[in-house]
Amino acid sequence: MIHSKIRDYELTITPDFSPMMNLLSDEKAFFVIDQNVYRLYPQLFSRVDNDRLFLLDATESEKTIETALEICEKMIQLHAKRNARLISFGGGITQDVTGFAANVLYRGIHWTFVPTTLLAACDSCIGGKTSLNYKGYKNLLGTFFPPEQIFVCSKFFHTLSEADFQSGLGEVVKFNFLMGEEGVKNIEANIDAMIQRDTETTNRFVESSLLYKKNYIEADEFDNGVRVYLNFAHTFGHAIETVSKYEIPHGTAVAMGMIAANRVSVSRGIMSEQFALRMENTLYKIIPASALRVSLKPEQLLGAIKNDKKQINDGVTAVLMDETSQLSLVHDVQTQEIFEAYSYITKAR
Repeated sequence: MIHSKIRDYELTITPDFSPMMNLLSDEKAFFVIDQNVYRLYPQLFSRVDNDRLFLLDATESEKTIETALEICEKMIQLHAKRNARLISFGGGITQDVTGFAANVLYRGIHWTFVPTTLLAACDSCIGGKTSLNYKGYKNLLGTFFPPEQIFVCSKFFHTLSEADFQSGLGEVVKFNFLMGEEGVKNIEANIDAMIQRDTETTNRFVESSLLYKKNYIEADEFDNGVRVYLNFAHTFGHAIETVSKYEIPHGTAVAMGMIAANRVSVSRGIMSEQFALRMENTLYKIIPASALRVSLKPEQLLGAIKNDKKQINDGVTAVLMDETSQLSLVHDVQTQEIFEAYSYITKAR
């Protein structure tokens, strides 16, 4: 159970699809399903009528208010009222679009979410944030509106592309680095099993990641205080996503952002070179070579950082980590530090 001022909500980790079958039997619900998930699991979704179905092209270019309003319009056409239920299957993009739609339609309707990607299951499915891209800027529009129910089933992860699975690992690794020495050792010992998609290992790390995040979101639901520390590496990672035009997916960009953030920490003397290299040893296992080959110009990355909604003044704000995994929020990251950090990643190609 996750406690929220909006509404408490439940998350269930299930070994099979049986809870999903019950959801799909609801003849009054409206379904939004990632079109790739729908294609991969035709038997699972065979009972959903076309007039109660919206197939979502789950790409960053479709994570917009226009898509959310299209879902609202289709539900209104079905004479949906405030007792309507929206059930969505997909990753973080599906969650963002459907969560926003569920929030604004009649000022809030019933909503159930089934994350089908590792990235959504280990991170974004809890916390209540919905974020939409606007005029080329990532996550500029958004609300807080958690689902009433979340069902996590790692069976969905077996059909993820290698790139999507590696993207999810980026957030799993981040959470473990934040847990201190024990978390670092834990991910070092198990990263190879996770790369092989071992079910037991994956489920264990999904659960531990969610439990870690749960403490922060319950203490700071609306992101006005300690929750900011969960944005470790995101200042740099979001810029990488944006400049690559999302060719580099979120979790992979965060993994690269961790390397960049640690380079700033090393330059400031709050993290040793040895500890940074230790983290990099794990991170480079999950960053595909194709991501390192994407052209990323430092001037464009700097521009993307300064346009990020988390920036509050002319200085660059970022979360940095020290030698003991303690985090600090700084507001004075310099242009030269940013250029050197990104240059370091580029040299790894």
